[in-house]
Amino acid sequence: MRKAMLLTLAAIALVAAKEGPQQPLLLTPGDVDPSLLLPPPPAKDSAQGRSELEQLHRVDQTRTTADADNATALGKIKDVSVFAAAMGPGFALDRLPATRALFAAVRVEEKAAVTRGKAHFQRDRPWVSDATLHPCGDPENPDYSYPSGHATMAFSMASILARLAPAKAPAIMARAADYAEARVVCERHFPSDIIAGQSYGMIIGERLMETPEFRARFDEAAKELKAAGF
Repeated sequence: MRKAMLLTLAAIALVAAKEGPQQPLLLTPGDVDPSLLLPPPPAKDSAQGRSELEQLHRVDQTRTTADADNATALGKIKDVSVFAAAMGPGFALDRLPATRALFAAVRVEEKAAVTRGKAHFQRDRPWVSDATLHPCGDPENPDYSYPSGHATMAFSMASILARLAPAKAPAIMARAADYAEARVVCERHFPSDIIAGQSYGMIIGERLMETPEFRARFDEAAKELKAAGF
């Protein structure tokens, strides 16, 4: 056991060395404490827990191959480019470096917060709870399910992007909802995982906007997007 632990720590250190030094997070664990901000997920044997599992079985019976393929493809997008259609022509991250950097920072922050949330609640993924489900993609080595990382990412980014482009806010928020719902279509999350991710993401966006360093980056992105016609 001790040998395995030492090997694991060595591997983590090697990966960190390859990735280089990491910037400190803008939000502390206390700023976005999942135990204070999110309710616990419904118990597996509760009425809500059983209802959510029944809903996933209905998805399993009615989902088409095209539905699964579309949801899988959507789930592979893990940056703000998921909102390109909502933003319209010209929203290309390679032409918007300040915007790209802003949302890369959001990604780091929300991912750290989600990791803490999953570790705190430790809710099994749907197919771990019920092996008769058929999730999209590879179900091997699942992490925990609550809150949904994809939903948290979508709504943390949407809450900030909607501030940058208020006229497009309805389309941005609708896109976030569609992106998050695809995780239920893929049977990779329970519906309450998505609801928690939506709430968590919106809170993360709010808390980031309260930090001076992030606000300075936001202002740079706002200038860039205005110059680009957004």
